[in-house]
Amino acid sequence: EILKLLDIVHPAAKALVDIARSQDAEVGDGTTSVTLIACEILKQSKTFLEDGVHPQIVMSGIQEAARMAVERVKELQRGVDDIGEGDKGIRLLLERVAGTALNSKLICGYKSFFAPMCVDAIESLDPNDLNMKMVGIKKVTGGSVTDSMLVDGVAFKKTFSYAGFEQQAKRIENPKVLLLNVELELKSEKENAEVRIDDPALYQSIVDAE
Repeated sequence: EILKLLDIVHPAAKALVDIARSQDAEVGDGTTSVTLIACEILKQSKTFLEDGVHPQIVMSGIQEAARMAVERVKELQRGVDDIGEGDKGIRLLLERVAGTALNSKLICGYKSFFAPMCVDAIESLDPNDLNMKMVGIKKVTGGSVTDSMLVDGVAFKKTFSYAGFEQQAKRIENPKVLLLNVELELKSEKENAEVRIDDPALYQSIVDAE
């Protein structure tokens, strides 16, 4: 979201932003890593270009290096079958992936707490859809990060501010929920509102309604 707000003119910087955006859209993580790798490639390429090496030769070398890197990654990769333990192994792998994504975040120190929560949230989605928009985050000021919780359902951020809310139950088991598309809260009349009546007998009825 921050990258979308940047008005970048420099061609090299603009290319780095595009790389980070592509990484975020394709994988959802690793934007910092790809930016650092791209910066190092540009730094090393600059030396060859200053020595008079043709850009096409430099590009060929980068493409060959990318091919070798992919082959090396495939040699090092481990799948679910390597971990074993069936569904438990899949769960363990997903938590490791979530923990890796949290390494570069401010809450990296609590990844053992948030990684399982992230996996639980994704597993609660429809496996045929996996619509990430169905996972919402409600930010509440105060408390500790470990006060965070996963609500397996629908959560509304609503403040108790009406008279007598202290006596209202804060937890209700198996409630009946009514969904309305109209407001139940009474709205006061606009300031300097004017009411005209032809019959004085109607005055009291207006006062009672108010």
